[in-house]
Amino acid sequence: MTTIWIDDGVAVVGVDGDRLDAAATPAFKQALDSGLSTDVRAVILDASGLAFVDSTGLGAIVGVMKRLPEGATLVIAGAQAPLKRLLQITSLDRLFRQFDSVEEARAALGN
Repeated sequence: MTTIWIDDGVAVVGVDGDRLDAAATPAFKQALDSGLSTDVRAVILDASGLAFVDSTGLGAIVGVMKRLPEGATLVIAGAQAPLKRLLQITSLDRLFRQFDSVEEARAALGN
């Protein structure tokens, strides 16, 4: 299950469970499709509980960014070492700003 809450144009997406893989990705995508509004200016992916992300999950994260309105941004908060390594290996660490916590991300985004 994926939880989404939106406050002042910033959506925080929490992934329940410790894996974002081929089995979990369909529910993740469905929750985002129904839960993200077109007026968001930023999305914070709370990855603090994720211990494993496979290529399907990584594709879903990139897909979130592609579905955002023009000018909106996606940042990752609380990524653990395995996800950080995956982002570095795929050079996606240059695409996504990363923060240690959701609170730090919200402060950086001005909310």
